Amino acid sequence: MRFTKDHEWVTLDGDIATIGISAHAAEQLGDVVFVETPELGKAVKAGDAFAVVESVKAASDVYAPISGEVVDANTVLGDAPETVNADPENGGWFAKVKVANASEYDALMDRPAYEAFLATQ
Repeated sequence: MRFTKDHEWVTLDGDIATIGISAHAAEQLGDVVFVETPELGKAVKAGDAFAVVESVKAASDVYAPISGEVVDANTVLGDAPETVNADPENGGWFAKVKVANASEYDALMDRPAYEAFLATQ
């Protein structure tokens, strides 16, 4: 699992990346009340907003940590947005993307680097 400075996570399985928000981000947001996942077939570029998460505190864009094409979206979140709070780094995933450039994954922070980054915030 790798992380961005915007608190997204990504795992890579072959050429498919699964993307969500970190446990830290879910905790900071508070109770998630709405999630908008990206459309299937949408081309995303690393750093671009591709989903929305709303909580009782705020609405936030979710940024693609890796470029590619959306091949799956976690539609469960539409009916059960609280899944993001309950299981942010597993069942609360937002989308799966067919990766265009796997080297983008290598440029992201691993968990120890992400935890060190959080300590500076």
